Amino acid sequence: MANLIKFSKMQGAGNDYIYINTMLYPIAQPEQLSMRWSQPHTGIGSDGLVLIGASDIADFSMRIYNADGSEAKMCGNASRCIGKYVYENGLTTKRTITLETRSGVKTLRLNIEDEKVSEITVDMGNPVVGPVAIDIEVAGETYKGTVVSMGNPHLVIFVDDLDKIDLPNVGPLLETHPLFPDRTNVEFAQVRTPGEVRMRVWERGSGITQACGTGACATAVAGIVNGKTERETTIIMDGGALRIEWPTDHDPVRMTGNATHVFDGFIEA
Repeated sequence: MANLIKFSKMQGAGNDYIYINTMLYPIAQPEQLSMRWSQPHTGIGSDGLVLIGASDIADFSMRIYNADGSEAKMCGNASRCIGKYVYENGLTTKRTITLETRSGVKTLRLNIEDEKVSEITVDMGNPVVGPVAIDIEVAGETYKGTVVSMGNPHLVIFVDDLDKIDLPNVGPLLETHPLFPDRTNVEFAQVRTPGEVRMRVWERGSGITQACGTGACATAVAGIVNGKTERETTIIMDGGALRIEWPTDHDPVRMTGNATHVFDGFIEA
């Protein structure tokens, strides 16, 4: 008899994942399942697979597998969706939740309206800023980027006109550039005002996605250290907007946005 697994499809700012409560449905070989289930025509279709589990050091744990089967250390959009999932499925009554991730324990603060989670603020931890103005040449073009780690690596490149960037072609070249032996996420950003930035992302292991929470945080941090943006910035991505705050250089980055439940179903493991 087929082993049926219950899943939830959820998205944050268009960044969509498959969510499994592994406390009820243990998962073996998540790398292979993420590749199979993430396919848009023969699977569920998603940017990857997120496993919600128990934790000895936090309220819950999160493991994230990209659409290519590689494991990510952190995902801000997935963190918000987990906050909505555990509260609305009755796994907790807390409005402040701790979440164990591969990049440390994160704190989620839930805004509740009519017993539904409307917004979530995630304490994303302290960023690690690398080279602020590094020149990288790919396909005959030289890009000046800022390296930021939000528990996972990011290369943020500010441009004057985002529409002129050929992201499907340049994204994978930058992701796999020799400067990044473990590959990197790539964000192209256009500053509209000091408080508003338009951004597109090429995610390591997933390609072009509608949004990236850690990428939005990295973009906000890069904007601040380059003197382009304010300490509180709205990052507008293809799938929606996130509010990012970095009060001082010594504070953690805070990310606020919504999370949306799309549908539930069962699938064979």
